[in-house]
Amino acid sequence: MSITDGSPSPQEMVERALKLSTSDGCIVLADEGSTANLRFAGNTLTTNGVARSARLTVIAIEGDRVGVVSRAAVRADQLADVVAAADRAAREAQPAEDVRPLVEGVPASPSWDEPVTPTDIGVFEGFAPALGEAFAAAEAGGRKLYGFAEHSRTTTFLGTSAGLRLRHDQPTGRLELNAKSADLKRSAWTGVATRDFADVDVAGLDSALSRRLEWAKNRIDLPAGRYETLLPPSAVADLMLYMLWSAGARDALDGRSVFARPGGGTRVGERLATLPVTLSGDPSAPGIECAPFVVAHASSRESSVFDNGLPLSPTDWVKDGTLAALLQTRHSAELSGLPVTPMIDNMIMTGPEGGRSLEEMIASTERGLLLTCLWYIREVDPQTLLLTGLTRDGVYLVEHGEVVGEVNNFRFNESPVDLLGRITEVGASAQTLPREWNDYWTRAVMPAVRVPDFNMSTVSQAS
Repeated sequence: MSITDGSPSPQEMVERALKLSTSDGCIVLADEGSTANLRFAGNTLTTNGVARSARLTVIAIEGDRVGVVSRAAVRADQLADVVAAADRAAREAQPAEDVRPLVEGVPASPSWDEPVTPTDIGVFEGFAPALGEAFAAAEAGGRKLYGFAEHSRTTTFLGTSAGLRLRHDQPTGRLELNAKSADLKRSAWTGVATRDFADVDVAGLDSALSRRLEWAKNRIDLPAGRYETLLPPSAVADLMLYMLWSAGARDALDGRSVFARPGGGTRVGERLATLPVTLSGDPSAPGIECAPFVVAHASSRESSVFDNGLPLSPTDWVKDGTLAALLQTRHSAELSGLPVTPMIDNMIMTGPEGGRSLEEMIASTERGLLLTCLWYIREVDPQTLLLTGLTRDGVYLVEHGEVVGEVNNFRFNESPVDLLGRITEVGASAQTLPREWNDYWTRAVMPAVRVPDFNMSTVSQAS
């Protein structure tokens, strides 16, 4: 299925698949993707490229049974076989517990019939010269820049036998930038998320990395222990994302997660944070816009194919410090008695009005650690959501309001749910790029936070 070679458009493939299905109901998702990227190392551009992809997912519903078949690059002459396979899978499947009537009554997307517009290397037209200038500045300053810039555009078409015809175009961009000293012994990282690269300040990012490399000239060894710690927005995003991904209502109802209430039920309504922290999702949030309806290629404990096309609205997961909602399908909402609150593909965390910048938070720190980012985050205990992971690319010691040097890396052990209750300061929120999870999630607005006793459990030899 191609954008330009005269074969059927994705919209036509959706319509044909719906007509071919012999099942009681049918949902068809057509995803058209395109990607452009630049990669660089040692102040030199190394590669660039573009790629396109197409995937068709047919979800057949026969009574209370569901069959799902997903294939890449489906040609018109292969479509009947794909639909037949989905119909057959539905007839042979076990009954689905999340079966619900297909979503109806959602107005068709005005852009449904418009052609797909892929991204291309031209998205870097303004960014690439600025990157070249940063290479020159880094070379003159005795440092090396490494990293990559990637832009993708995914268009999703959703059609159902209940009459839905919905479309979403999702641009996604990310830049990861790593600076190293000439001897490669000092390293600093930064990253940004963007929709189009027009707002990326490469010179500003390089300047911040240069300052961090200067901090790292003074090396200080510290033992493991609990330290007052400033977590920048990127690190906060990685922790809060894991918490959100773990907030499925089914797991909580079954007593399998940190959000299960002892004795049964969920912790919705329980206060998690002493400060008025709010964690939310909003499909129309400026700069991090995402799909305004449910897109589910398969059912899981947190999503249901029957909810495809369900409109999404702004949702508070934590409101003023209190757990307000969990990830809910229509099925789990009936079990829990709580509102239907599906996953939203962005995340926003805010604190009290007047939050300070990270620089202001550093200036008011008597003694503590400043992190750059977290890495290799893994779950230790789902009942408490205890996570472990490593610090990376710069942990700095702050004394009397100034950064005095770089310290060794640590392994940490912390639960983001527990952290919410121990945060003593929430900074100003800004768009950020998670370091660990940006292969999967880039749309986040987060603050820096101050934790008085972050658990650096062991010293790490990681660099």
